[in-house]
Amino acid sequence: MRLSATKLRQNLYNILDEVIEKGLPVEIERKGKILKIIAEKPRSKLMNLEPHDTIVGNPEDIISIDWSKEWQEEENL
Repeated sequence: MRLSATKLRQNLYNILDEVIEKGLPVEIERKGKILKIIAEKPRSKLMNLEPHDTIVGNPEDIISIDWSKEWQEEENL
């Protein structure tokens, strides 16, 4: 939906509620430029994690380790 700034001003709260409910952006034309009102999607907490290089070597080697041969409980106590 594209509106003029005047139409937006006349019906601001209804337009904002519609953007929230339907999730569709609204474009406003002002001085020859197009502005958008968009409902922001909540960001996943996982997106805040920073990647770390913690594996030294080939990760495939870790997957194929046979821990039954490496760890004998009586010997390692």
